[in-house]
Amino acid sequence: MSSSKKEFISEAEELLGEAERYLIELQEASGAEVDPDTVNALFRSIHTLKGISGLFGLEGLKDLSHALEEILDSLRLGEMEITDETLGFLLKNIDILKGLLKEADEGKSSDVSAYLEDIKEFRKGTAGRGGDKQLGDLIDEAILGVLSSYEEQRLKANLRRNRGIFTVSAVFSLEDFDKKLSALTEKIKREGELISTLPTSEDVPQDSIGFKILFASDKDADALKADLGMNTVRLAGKETGRRDSQAAAPSLKSISTTVRVDIEKLDRILNTIGDIALTKGALKRIEQELAETYGHSDLVFDIHRATQSLEKRLLELQQQVLEVRMVPIGQIFSRLAQIVRRYSREIGKPVELKVFGEETELDKFIAEEIVDPLMHIVRNAIDHGIESPEERKAEGKPEKGTVTVRAFQRGNSVVVEIEDDGRGVDTEKIKRKAVEKGMISEGTDLDDTELIGLIFRAGFSTKEKVTEVSGRGVGMDVVKERISSIGGYVDVKTERGAYTRFSLTIPITLAVIKSLLVKVGAHTYAMPLSSIVETLAVDGDALQSIEGKSVYNLRGELLPVMPVADFFEAGSDGGVEGGYIVVSGYGERRVGLVVDELIGGQEIVVKSLGAYFDGLKGFAGVAEIGRHNVILVIDVEGLTDEILLRHKGLLHV
Repeated sequence: MSSSKKEFISEAEELLGEAERYLIELQEASGAEVDPDTVNALFRSIHTLKGISGLFGLEGLKDLSHALEEILDSLRLGEMEITDETLGFLLKNIDILKGLLKEADEGKSSDVSAYLEDIKEFRKGTAGRGGDKQLGDLIDEAILGVLSSYEEQRLKANLRRNRGIFTVSAVFSLEDFDKKLSALTEKIKREGELISTLPTSEDVPQDSIGFKILFASDKDADALKADLGMNTVRLAGKETGRRDSQAAAPSLKSISTTVRVDIEKLDRILNTIGDIALTKGALKRIEQELAETYGHSDLVFDIHRATQSLEKRLLELQQQVLEVRMVPIGQIFSRLAQIVRRYSREIGKPVELKVFGEETELDKFIAEEIVDPLMHIVRNAIDHGIESPEERKAEGKPEKGTVTVRAFQRGNSVVVEIEDDGRGVDTEKIKRKAVEKGMISEGTDLDDTELIGLIFRAGFSTKEKVTEVSGRGVGMDVVKERISSIGGYVDVKTERGAYTRFSLTIPITLAVIKSLLVKVGAHTYAMPLSSIVETLAVDGDALQSIEGKSVYNLRGELLPVMPVADFFEAGSDGGVEGGYIVVSGYGERRVGLVVDELIGGQEIVVKSLGAYFDGLKGFAGVAEIGRHNVILVIDVEGLTDEILLRHKGLLHV
C-alpha cells in the first residue's frame, strides 16, 4: 500500500471516529438544547471525508458521504429536527462508511446505490419537520442581506431561546488584525454564540480594517460592555439579567509540537536497532577472542570502551523509540465509552461506564490489537452480564448497570480489567451447552474455572436468541486468540448475581522484549519472560504420571507438565526423564514446559512469521540472535492451553 493511501485510511478512520463521537454527544443531550458547534463539527468531519475520498477516486465512499453531508446540512440549517430517529439513522450509516473504508483498505469496492436510495427515502420521511421564523421585522435588512442560510437559522434558533442579538464594531491595523480579531472572537464566544463576522468600511481609517460582529448572549448590553470592554448594541431579543463571568484571556499560541508518525516507520527504526544490537554482540565476541589471543592490550581495551559506549547509546536509543511508540490506554477507553452508550441504548439497558488508569501507557501496536477483544468483552457484558432494569430492580440493584474498566502496570505487563455488576456466569448453563454441542461428555468432571474456560472455545455461545450484539457463536474465541497472539492471557472471575471480571494481562510492547533462550534437542527457542513465573531444575524421578499424564509436585501442588519436544515433535535429549521445567500461567492455570537446557536471558526483536504461516500453532514469531541466527519464539500461552486441555481429556492427540 502506498504511503499516501495509508495516510488517507488513517485520516478517514479518525474522521469517522470523530463523527461517531459527535453523534453520541447529540444523543446524550436527550432533548436539551443542541450545541451548534457539535453539529458543525459533525458536518465538517463528513464533508472532509467526502473531499479526501474523491481525491482518491473512491466514488462509493464519496457519494455516500455526500448524501449524509446533505442531511447534516439540513440539520445545521434548521430544516430538519435533530431526533433520536435521525441520529440513529446517521450512526447506522457511519457503520456502513466504516465497512466501505475497510473494503477500500483491502482494494475492494462496493455498489452503494441501495444505501443512497435508503437515505433518499429517509429524507422524504423527515421533510418539512424544521421550524421557520421571519427576521425582517427584527433585524436590519442590510445585515440579513449578507448572512448565509446557516447564519440566518442560528439567528432564529437564538431568538426562539429568548436570547439577545447584539453587535460590536472593531477596527484593527492591517499589520496584526488577524491575531486581534481572533482574540476578540474567542472572548465573544465565552459570552454567547458567535453568529457572523462581517467586514465593514464605515468609519474605518486608511491602513486599517473594520468588522461588525454579530452574536447572541443571555447577558444584557451593559454586562457585555463591561466584560468585552467595548460598546455593545442590542439589535433584537429579550433583555436579561447579568451573569458573572470569570473567563481568562485566551492564549494566541496555536502551533502544535506534535507530529503524526506512521507506526511502520518506527518498526523500521526498531529493526535497524535490532541489527545494531547484533553488531554490538559481534563486537563483544571479537573483543573476547582478541583478549584470549593477545591479552588485555591497549587495542583490546579501546575496543572494550567503544563497545561499552555503543551499548549505552544503543540502550538510550531503544528506550527513546519505545517511548515514541507508547500511547495512553485512555485513547481506547474513549472508544469503549462510545460502544457502551450506543449498545446500551439499542438493547434498552441503561449502563454507566467507569474507567480508571487512563494514563497507563502501552505500545501503539499492542493498543490497536486489543481494541477488538475489549469491544467483544464489553458487548458481552452488556448483553449477557447486565440484567434488564426490571430484573435489577427486583434483585435490589440500581436499575442502571455498571461496567468498570481498569488499567494498571504490573512489571513488564499491563493488566486491563473489565468488570460488570450483572448476573455473573451460569456455569451449569455452560456445561449443558457444552454437552449439547459435543464439546464434553455428560459425565466429564470440570470445576467452575474449567467450565468458564469453555466460553473461549470457537462456536460456543449460551445465547438463545441471535441479536446484533451477540449470540452468533463468535467473539470470545477471538478474544482468546488475539490476546494469545501478542503474548498475553485472559483470566475470568465471577460470582453468581454479583459480578464478572475479565482480566487481560498483556506485554507493554512487542518491539523489544526480554526473553529466556532454551534448548530442546538440537533446536534453540526463545520464551518471553513476561509469560514465565519461574524455572526449576528436575530429574526423571521428580516427574510423576497420573492416568498417563505427566505432573510435577510443586510445593505440594500437582503441576501439569509437558515436554516442549512432544508438541513440536523436535526430539529431545531429556524429555520427561529430566531437564528443566519452565513454569508459566497463573493460579489454577499454571503448567510446566519441560526443556533440555536453559541458555540464558536475552533481549530480542520479535518479527512476524508472515502470512504463509498464519494459523501455525505454538509460535509467536521469530527473532535473530548471535551470529545472525534466526530462532523461533514460543507462544507460551498457546502451549499452556494445550497442556491443560490434554490433561483434562478435552483435546486428544
